[in-house]
Amino acid sequence: MRKYYLDNIRWITVVLVVVYHVLYMYNAEGIPGVPGKITGMETQYYDAYQYLVYPWFMFLLFIVSGISSRLFLERHADREFIRSRTTKLLVPSTAGILAFQFIQGYLNLRLSNAYTTMQNIPAPFVVLITLASGIGVLWFIQVLWLFSLLLLPLRKLEKDRLWTLGARTGPAALLLMTAAVWVAAQIGNMPVVAVYRFGYYALAFLLGYFVFSHDEVVELLKRWFAPLLAAAVVLGVAFCVVFFGRNYADAPVNRTPLFTSYGWFASLTFLGGAAKYLDGTNKFASWMSRHSWGLYVFHYLGISAVAVFVGARHILPAALVYVLSLIAAFALAFALYEIISRLPFFRWAVLGIRKERSGDVS
Repeated sequence: MRKYYLDNIRWITVVLVVVYHVLYMYNAEGIPGVPGKITGMETQYYDAYQYLVYPWFMFLLFIVSGISSRLFLERHADREFIRSRTTKLLVPSTAGILAFQFIQGYLNLRLSNAYTTMQNIPAPFVVLITLASGIGVLWFIQVLWLFSLLLLPLRKLEKDRLWTLGARTGPAALLLMTAAVWVAAQIGNMPVVAVYRFGYYALAFLLGYFVFSHDEVVELLKRWFAPLLAAAVVLGVAFCVVFFGRNYADAPVNRTPLFTSYGWFASLTFLGGAAKYLDGTNKFASWMSRHSWGLYVFHYLGISAVAVFVGARHILPAALVYVLSLIAAFALAFALYEIISRLPFFRWAVLGIRKERSGDVS
């Protein structure tokens, strides 16, 4: 049977990412690379949303991707797995940049005023920097492809011994994993580009594969949903109180025990809650599941365009800029997905689609 709660986690989390990026674009916490604050407010209290979702929403997506990888490999050969993941993940984050996402690279550099500081740099290097900047939100699928590639030799070494052990995970083990998540958050963090956190996200992916792909463990999360939710709420409020106003996306905040413990319990809560209450579908959920891939790939383009041509120029009231950014994120993303998914070469290069459209981002 299809696990609809995994589909629902994907599209709901992508929607949370879209809202996050709208608020992030005009954050008042001094996070670089975006226009920043456009209101006259002394404190933008609604920026707390960023603190409430950032520690866990991508961590959760990596867990779901690990679960989905296990489910795929139970029905397909290793060769099919890597071919599927290469087409779906690596191609859009490489060929897709040359075919389309260079536009995002241009907008990203405009947002950070980088072109004004590169006037003496030779044009070929400026082009390369623009292309690299076009990776944007595609960092997620780049890292996911790497994890998928490394999973195959690991599977051959462990021969399902680790996976079998994962079925025995109980409440005490989940609690002890809080320490493992904190340790992982200290490993493999790239300088400058803070989203590349190989230790933190690799652990999430592997836990998804070895632990949360077991129905027994998911049933445990469902039974313990209420206390997990209580712990996540307490930790989330504490995280906001302690760190509000500071850069939550980079060191030292994103390596603190409070960041990682909140990210862990919030992920467990969402996973257990979705399995308990969202393991079904309807026409809207099905449509969103099919289109969540396009929404993820293209949403930041609309937000960036509004920021460059409207928000950064301060020509409209701030509230209207926020609304336009949100509308542009969804409208442009869905429109581009419908168009590009029908163009033979571009649907392969930009979306990783060969013949049929798919909403599977796992």
